[in-house]
Amino acid sequence: MRLSSLDIPSYLSVLPLFHEMRPAELERIADACVIRRCARGDEIFRVGDPCDGFHVVMSGQVKLYALSPSGNEKVIEIISPGNTFAEALMFTGKPYIVSAQSLSDSVVMTVKKEAVLSEIERDPRFSMRMLAGISRRLHGLVQDVESAALHSGIQRVIGYLLRDQAIDDDTPVQETTVSLPVSKATIASLLSLTPEYFSRVLRELEDGGLIAIDRRDIRILDVQGLSRYHLQ
Repeated sequence: MRLSSLDIPSYLSVLPLFHEMRPAELERIADACVIRRCARGDEIFRVGDPCDGFHVVMSGQVKLYALSPSGNEKVIEIISPGNTFAEALMFTGKPYIVSAQSLSDSVVMTVKKEAVLSEIERDPRFSMRMLAGISRRLHGLVQDVESAALHSGIQRVIGYLLRDQAIDDDTPVQETTVSLPVSKATIASLLSLTPEYFSRVLRELEDGGLIAIDRRDIRILDVQGLSRYHLQ
C-alpha cells in the first residue's frame, strides 16, 4: 500500500462506519487521521496506555490480547483489514484494558477522539453508526464466550474450520481448503485451547480422513462429514 498517494477520504467512505458521511465530513475526519506502518510483532498499544482514538486495520492483521499474572497470553480477537477496534473504550476516558500487536506487516490508521466527538456534535446519526458497530463486535464476542463455555475443544476447532462454509446436504461440498491466517498457537489461544490440544485435534481429524494438513493450509476432504463429526 502506497501511503503517499492514498486518498484518505475515499478510503474512509467505503468503511461501514463512514459510508453515509458527506464529503466535507470525511475531509474533517481524514485531517485527524494518523497512519503508520507496523512490522510483524510491533505493539500498537499496551494495557495502561491512554486511549485517544480508535483504529482501522488497512492491511495486515492485528491481535487484541491480554496477559495473565503468570504471563500467559489470551487472544481476544483478530482484526482483519477494513475492521475497526477500540471504539467503545474511546468514550470511557480510561486507558486501554488490552494490548494490540501486529501479526504481520500491517498498516493501521488511528482516528483521533476529538474528531469523532466533533462529528457527533454536528450530526448525532454518526453516534448511532458507531453504536451499531460496537454492538456487532459485542455480539461476536458474546458468541465466542458462549462457544468456549458450551462446546468441547474439538467442537470449537471444527466450528472454526467450518465458520465460512454453508452446509447444505442437498448440494454437498466434497472438498475445500481453509488457510489459517495466523499461527496455530494464535488460533488456539483465540479458541481458549492450548497449542498442544489444538494440534492434537487436527491430527485426530487428519487420521480420521476428514482433513489433510499442509502447514497453514487445511484441506477439508469431506465438509458434510466434518460437520457431522462436529455434532458428535
